[in-house]
Amino acid sequence: MTPGARTVDEDLATARWRLLAASGTEHPHVFAAELAAADVLTGAEEPCWRAWTAAFTARAALLSGDRDGAAAGVATARAELERCLPTAEHALGLAYLAHLEAVADRFDAALHLAVDASLLADQVAPEAPSRELHQAHLWLSLALTRLDLEELAVDQALAGARVAAALPDPGDRWQLLRLAAQQHAELAQTVHRRGDLPRSRELAAVSLRCATAARELPFEPGDDDLDLLDVVQAWALTLAGRLDDALPPLRRVQRHLATGELRTWLTGYADLVLARLLAQRCAAGVDAAHPQGDEAVERLMAASGAFAAVGDRRRYRQCLLELGRATAALGSTTEALHWLEAYRTETSHTHLYGRELWAEMFVRRSRLREAERQTAVLRRHALEDTLTGLGNRRSAEHRMDDLWIGREPVSLAVVDVDGFKSVNDQNSHLHGDEVLRRVAELLCRHSRTGDEVFRWAGDEFVVVLPDTTQAQAVVAMERLRTAIADADWGDMDVPVRVTVSIGVASASPGGTAGPRSWRELFESADLHLFGAKSSGRNRVRAALGGATPPAPVARPACSIDELVAEVLSTSERRPGWAFDDGEVAS
Repeated sequence: MTPGARTVDEDLATARWRLLAASGTEHPHVFAAELAAADVLTGAEEPCWRAWTAAFTARAALLSGDRDGAAAGVATARAELERCLPTAEHALGLAYLAHLEAVADRFDAALHLAVDASLLADQVAPEAPSRELHQAHLWLSLALTRLDLEELAVDQALAGARVAAALPDPGDRWQLLRLAAQQHAELAQTVHRRGDLPRSRELAAVSLRCATAARELPFEPGDDDLDLLDVVQAWALTLAGRLDDALPPLRRVQRHLATGELRTWLTGYADLVLARLLAQRCAAGVDAAHPQGDEAVERLMAASGAFAAVGDRRRYRQCLLELGRATAALGSTTEALHWLEAYRTETSHTHLYGRELWAEMFVRRSRLREAERQTAVLRRHALEDTLTGLGNRRSAEHRMDDLWIGREPVSLAVVDVDGFKSVNDQNSHLHGDEVLRRVAELLCRHSRTGDEVFRWAGDEFVVVLPDTTQAQAVVAMERLRTAIADADWGDMDVPVRVTVSIGVASASPGGTAGPRSWRELFESADLHLFGAKSSGRNRVRAALGGATPPAPVARPACSIDELVAEVLSTSERRPGWAFDDGEVAS
């Protein structure tokens, strides 16, 4: 990629982040200004950036009341995303589209997009944490909140907070901690309404902890974010039963909102929380001046108007329901019926169906993930040796099936523990198991990068050495043999020092002679292992020159020390290795 292309990608990413941030505000003119300034998106050719262009166009159409235009933009964006790789960027795009569909009250479409985004976010979660993944969880949480799926919204907020904790920008952590505080307060309110007060207080306590953690970060948020955090914290204090502590910050926020730029949604949100606080104070007999909760009703009416003005249908419905209950408590039966009828009309059958659909899909997804987990466990058990944690014989055979015998140099080593029967006979089989685990650990620790160790059977191991000639394999196996022989076995209480014998076989590319399959390669290595055992054990043995006799050389003898020095480009090793009868013996 050219430097110019990288600069374009950086400009595109910057425009995307600015537009996402503007999407989170309640000021349409801020988003419109950012979209007008994002000229770089207009000429983007990559499917990912064309998807974002369509998504932001849909957002602009939604803000202007053009629902058909918004639907068309979402459809275009989703079609472009289907051409993108399954990355965190893709998950973020789906989550943002889910939020747009939820705002537009297209619940079925929002649910399907949210499912896809959630699955993809889970799929890419093992990768390195990224801002894209962080934002995917954020927009998923917001979309699920719009769909009244508060438990799932809380889960997504917490997942985003975990991702943000690994990111360097404290602003990212602040954003998700504030969101987690808000989502826990929302869920605590719902649980409180159901009558589960202990659970509601637990959730409120979590909300307060998230809010406190956000305030402790070295980050200076904007006025809107600070005021929202104050409202959320006051709400959590109310649900926690700390009514006297909750009222002052709410009054302070209301005074601040009255003197600054019009912030309709935040004003309505503060009114809604204040109405709930006043209702609880009246129920507890704290406010004798407002025994009937008149101010609570006034605040609820103001909040319902604010939410209707900005299109927050979910919280508008909440206000209608609470107005019905509040006026009923005041004895105004006719007025209560008016508000409850409005609530019933607002709560459409489509919305209820959508919630049931999501719940069903979420259960199915959970079952699918559990089935995948169990399949992975069964697969691991089928291919893993439970004693050593190495791949077992079946795993080794699968790996050796993939070897390109005859097309690239490859070597195979069979390793056998010397005198292992005496360890079992003089101690116990449990003692022998410990020896095998130690041998397996030493083989893995001292193997080269790329070499693979398997437990074949009993005290026999197999080492696969891809792209390795015989000379290189002999050097690598001598290192393993020495590591085991020189290890400290004092804590194992074995009768003799533990050593291994190793047989090595290799196949070279391009020739017709030599092993032509991994089974022939294994049989050759196993034969050389028998030779190593017969020659006195604790040694490496390999054929000289593979299956063909060595070519005549000018010098009378060729020592393995010279071969090792040649391969490693180091000084000669100590004497003791020599070729004998076409084999390498120690």
